[in-house]
Parts: sequence; C-alpha cells; structure tokens
Amino acid sequence: MTETTNDGGTSDTQRRGRRIMMMTDERDVFLTAQRTCRVATVSGDGTPHVGALWFAWDGTSLWLYSLTRSKRWRQLRNDPRLSVVIDDGEAYGELRGIELSGRAVFVGEAPRTGRPCPELDAPERLFASKYFGMESMPHDGRHAWLRLIPDSVVSWDFRKMPNG
Repeated sequence: MTETTNDGGTSDTQRRGRRIMMMTDERDVFLTAQRTCRVATVSGDGTPHVGALWFAWDGTSLWLYSLTRSKRWRQLRNDPRLSVVIDDGEAYGELRGIELSGRAVFVGEAPRTGRPCPELDAPERLFASKYFGMESMPHDGRHAWLRLIPDSVVSWDFRKMPNG
C-alpha cells in the first residue's frame, strides 16, 4: 500500500493507507476479540500453504496453537517465515484486518503436555479463557506453541474511509 512518486513524494494510496490503518490500541482490541486467523507458510519448493488457527495476542506477540503433525508445523521447522491475517467484515465498508509477518519461534515441549514453562503462562491463560472458558489450559498432547513477534504489521479499517 505504500507507494512513492517519482519526485520522492507520497502518493494518494499511501495517504489513504495512513487514514485507514488501525492505531495500536485499536489493533490490540481487534486482536484480542477476534478468534480465527489464517496462517501462511511456504514449502521447500516455494509452494504456499494457508490454514486457519486459533490464536492469542499478548500485546506484542501472536501465539499460535498448532498441531505438531501438521503440514504447517513441518514447513515452519524447515523455514520459520510466516504471515498471518486476521480480518473481519461483510460489506466492503466494514472490512478491517491485520497482517503480521515474521518468523515462528517454537516455545515449550512439542507436543505440549503441560510441563512448567514460565514463558507460556500468560498465553495459555489468555487462550484457555478465550476458547474454553477455563482458567488453565487443557493439554491434549497433540498441539504445541508457536510465537510470532512480528517484523511487519499492516492494518486496515475501511470503516474509517469517508463516505462517497
């Protein structure tokens, strides 16, 4: 969405992008409320793969709870680059979302059985409350944690566009 004109100035596209981007507090509220994201990974031959996951947002990192026997998990073990999109809206003027890109970091044992891991205390509390209505995380021995500290964050909220 960022474009630079030949004379070094910024284009209308870039100015419009700034008007519709979410501010930090708006992003935090949005990421806390949304339930499903789409995670894009890449295979060794460059083939993209996209799949839906539940997630937790702690204000700085996106925490993804993934099956350890999934195509996603295998691809991230070989190439940790990923991009995640969380979006919402039905009509064009309601569309809003966030794309976060960076590298996956594997946290805790895989698969997760619940052994103490202080780094997972907060995300597991957030996740358990959000998806299960519980105070502590139920572990199924099939999933494990991926942490994305985004290198890039792009957001949009078309509700901010002027009418007409």
